[in-house]
Amino acid sequence: MDIIPDEDLSYLKTKYHDPSDPGFNPFRRYLFHGGNYDFSTGLDDETMGKALREHFETLDGKPHPVVKAELFAFALDHAVIDVDPHDWFVGFYNWGRPLSFLTEHWKAEAFRGFEEEQEFMKDCRKAGAAALWPDFDHVIPDWNSLLKLGFPGLLMRSETFRNELSAKRTLTDSETALFDGISIALSAVIRLIRRYGSYAGSHPSEKGETVRESLARLENGAPETFFDALQCIYLYFMLTEHVDSYQTRSIGNGLDTTLLRFYESDLETGRFTKDELASFLGYFLMQFSAIGNYWGHPLYLGGTKASGETKINALSYEILRVYSELRLYNPKIQILYDEHTPKAFAETVLKQIRKGFNSYVFCMVPGFRKAMSAYASPEDAAEFEVSGCYESRVYANEVSAVVSYVNAVKPVLLVLSNGFDETLGKQFGPETGAFSTLKTFDDFLNAYFTQWDFVIEKSIRIGNEIFDPALGFVNPSLMYTATVESALKLGADGYAGGVKYNNSSILNCGFASAVDSLMAVKKLVYDEKVVTLEELKDALDRNFEGDEILRLEARNLKQKYGNSDPETDALARRLSDHFVSRVQGRPNGRGGIYKALMHSARMFIEQGKALGATPDGRRAGEELSKNASPAPGMDKNGATSLLHSALHLEPSRYAESFCLDVFLHPSVTEGEAGLAALKGILDVYEKQGGMAIQFNIVSPDVLRDAIAHPEKYSELQVRVCGWNVYWKDLSREEQEAYILRAEGVQP
Repeated sequence: MDIIPDEDLSYLKTKYHDPSDPGFNPFRRYLFHGGNYDFSTGLDDETMGKALREHFETLDGKPHPVVKAELFAFALDHAVIDVDPHDWFVGFYNWGRPLSFLTEHWKAEAFRGFEEEQEFMKDCRKAGAAALWPDFDHVIPDWNSLLKLGFPGLLMRSETFRNELSAKRTLTDSETALFDGISIALSAVIRLIRRYGSYAGSHPSEKGETVRESLARLENGAPETFFDALQCIYLYFMLTEHVDSYQTRSIGNGLDTTLLRFYESDLETGRFTKDELASFLGYFLMQFSAIGNYWGHPLYLGGTKASGETKINALSYEILRVYSELRLYNPKIQILYDEHTPKAFAETVLKQIRKGFNSYVFCMVPGFRKAMSAYASPEDAAEFEVSGCYESRVYANEVSAVVSYVNAVKPVLLVLSNGFDETLGKQFGPETGAFSTLKTFDDFLNAYFTQWDFVIEKSIRIGNEIFDPALGFVNPSLMYTATVESALKLGADGYAGGVKYNNSSILNCGFASAVDSLMAVKKLVYDEKVVTLEELKDALDRNFEGDEILRLEARNLKQKYGNSDPETDALARRLSDHFVSRVQGRPNGRGGIYKALMHSARMFIEQGKALGATPDGRRAGEELSKNASPAPGMDKNGATSLLHSALHLEPSRYAESFCLDVFLHPSVTEGEAGLAALKGILDVYEKQGGMAIQFNIVSPDVLRDAIAHPEKYSELQVRVCGWNVYWKDLSREEQEAYILRAEGVQP
């Protein structure tokens, strides 16, 4: 039995957008539509946008949660919908986060009076020093509550907590507004489900009756079957991600664990066969693949109970099987791994990675728990979740908002210019001294720390004074808060003090490039006196034009991060410790703390574009290193040396997360010996305190051939940062960087 017949697969691939349309932009993942929708069911984009703005004008003076809920309800009541005979899951046409005009309006209000800080944020982005913005949409709802109660049950529970609070005391205006907003929003969801059910009933099809019956159950209560649970998750995801403006950064609280009771019940009662359940699962996973989100959508599998018992189960294996047979690359999958993870399960994943499925990252259970012990109780750390790419969260009781992506390389250039930024044409950082004052490498390094600290400290102040007070104000988290019991008990928005851990995070970007640049300054200027600081700056200003020998000497230094060089690793540890000490545990503006994160997202590209040439031999505009990984082409001593360098940093000091990217040549992973070597890398990394680790197993010859003959490699995947993409979708510059690193690990 085909998991998805070809005719249905063709429909699914165009359900959300036409993948052959050259105008599709995966970076703007909310701004697209599918075809074959019935416009008699709702409003088109232009009409919807105009109607929402007109409705907004009528709500003037009402509290933000109520205004947002009313507009959310309007969008759902007037959305174009579909139940297609080629799909088990309902269709929803109106994309584009139609309420984004509202959050932008309120963000402008929240930022009023902070013109100097806004100018700093713009300067940081233009100069490549940092990227700052208020992050109010990275959350994991309590999926277990949703599936236990259903949308009607969430509504009833919210009203129960409202009544309990009001029996104790008079509700504040903000509490009343929150409960009113949740009631309005959830009531609208239930009406939408009813609309879908009615549409399915009036458009009968082979799948339609099963869909209609499922929707009837969801309209009136909690999911009862595996299919109900999948439809419920899908509905919540679509409504929060694409209307409520909150990314749901994991599908399920461990998808295999969350869905297991439904899966086992359906098999035991004979309600559905294993093949039918596999089909439901396949169509479900295909929704996320077809959406085409560049960053991928996350789910995690496995984990270990506090007792030491693994959470891997029969459904864990079935998800891997269906995923593999459909040859998906999205959603992306995090594997919670430790010594209790069944060897067969780990090897199943590793075999898929060897075949080119790069959508997996391993998250080490001991490392995550140790990292989270910096702020969470042992009980809370034991029940952790993985959010987004590979970030830590306390289950159903933590919000962690990113404040700043700080570029660790930029301070090197600021030291060389005494804080003046040529791109901005003005003084940006503090004056840390003319060349004549930087007599030793320690002088240079201390100046570097001063420049780095300047951006970190400004980021924290902006986060505390502007972003934190704005989170609940700008984007009330109605659908998220409705799932979180602790927030309902307090009568507080989940993003504004409604959870136990109200945290923030700052990313350490371009780390290895910073280490390599500083080592180049140390060796070429101070130790070997190949060049003076003045001469080095002049060469960098000219992008090494006329100084190719110096550039090659810088690139070919043996002191490169990732090669287990003691001197380099010692400097790397010093830089890492400094960043953690400046970030980790600092109080934020919501009663929580800051968490350090060794992760680059796409800033290794974006900040690289903004930077001029750097002392490590990198030319202007080229990408930087990503995550905790070496700069492109600089890890030349094999995986063992790379692990040593990364583990020397003590990854669990980064309470939010720490990810290592490992490149391997296919020849070293072949056969049983190669599989054992891969498993050995996992075990060493896990036992010695690693956190997240991911692989690219690629040959430079294949990558070059894929450039020359893209038609032969339409499904060739590569792991980018916390996500994977098709090779054909990378820019040529990105492709060349992959080839450079693949050449470095070639036997």
